[in-house]
Amino acid sequence: MRIIGGQRRGAKLSAPPGPALRPTAERTREAIFNILVHGVEDGDPGGQSVLDVFAGIGAMGLEALSRGAKHATFIDNAGTSIATIRSNIEKLEWQEWAKPLRADATTIGPPPVAAQAPCGLVFLDPPYQSGLVGQALTRLAGQGWIAGGAVCVVEVAAKETLETSSSFSLLDERRYGAARIIILRHQTA
Repeated sequence: MRIIGGQRRGAKLSAPPGPALRPTAERTREAIFNILVHGVEDGDPGGQSVLDVFAGIGAMGLEALSRGAKHATFIDNAGTSIATIRSNIEKLEWQEWAKPLRADATTIGPPPVAAQAPCGLVFLDPPYQSGLVGQALTRLAGQGWIAGGAVCVVEVAAKETLETSSSFSLLDERRYGAARIIILRHQTA
């Protein structure tokens, strides 16, 4: 697993052994960032605060930092994931621009100042078939983690049903093997 674009292109990322984590494949990550930069208004990570939820090894947020994001916050409820994210942040020497938080995205409270929220670009990659996306988006938006107009990139299983609140509108949807990538915009009243 490595960063595929930006200033740290080619940098290797650590991942714990075993099947516990399912990082987004490099080719899928590359496709997502191409869509964001070239096909979605305000999708370019450059200068944005980014939120990587169900972060795993932190590949999406770290990729965004490599491509110019000003800050990334990583949320995961697994201690091994947070330890791996910390290790990757230290290896890349990005401690100043990255904040890992061990928390449950479906019950999380308001963001700390260090998160630099609300965030304009959000990645969510929960376990497939978990049904956690809608709950997490609703909670994160309600607690002030997600900016109005933010672009939210969701990865679910190819045939998984996705239900979100009406404050999220569909911008794009693509299938990559066993994964379906859904890009949403957070609308505010």
